This record gives sequence, C-alpha cells and structure tokens, in this order.
Amino acid sequence: QVQLVESGGGLVQTGGSLRLSCAASGIIFSAYSMGWYRQAPGKQRELVARIFSAGTATYADSVKGRFTISRDNAKNTVYLQMNSLKPEDTAVYYCNVPLAAYDYWGQGTQVTVSS
Repeated sequence: QVQLVESGGGLVQTGGSLRLSCAASGIIFSAYSMGWYRQAPGKQRELVARIFSAGTATYADSVKGRFTISRDNAKNTVYLQMNSLKPEDTAVYYCNVPLAAYDYWGQGTQVTVSS
C-alpha cells in the first residue's frame, strides 16, 4: 500500500523559510520521480517541483531560485526547501508519486505566508 505523509508546513512571514518533508512507503522509492504540487484557494493544483530518480530536478518558473527539491533515498523522503517566501506561495502543498497506473498523493500540508 502506497502512503505519502507530508510534514513541515506552517505560518511564516514574508521572506521566511520552511522545509517540507514527504515520507513515502510501499514503493521502491529510489526508482521513481517525486513531485511537490500546491493548490491555493480557488485555483487549480499546480506543479511546484519534481525530482527524478537520477536526482535531476525541474521547477515552476514562479519558484526558481527560491525553492529546492531534494531526496534522501535511504530515508524514503523527499524535501522541499522554501526560501524567500511570498504571500502568493500560500497554499496546501501535496507530495506526489506518479506510478504506471495511478498517481498517489499525500494528505497535504498548509503553508501560509503573511505579508
């Protein structure tokens, strides 16, 4: 059974930092790309960053230079380091793993950036 459990969200002031974590179980973690998505109220869920099994990563233009995705295969965990946070980064952040037949999602963690 695939499970993704996010943690690390919270309330932070503009310019602050947070680190999100997503612990995965039920998959051969090192074999899969892992992604972070976010969904703000009234908006569609959007891709924030994705890290591939080889360690390369892609980012949404809106977070390039501010966010860093990383993975620790020994801990089956993917991280999202978020620096220089802006109010527009406020959203529920979800961890994702795209398997062949189905996309799995975590429960989400709220990030709120106050101005």
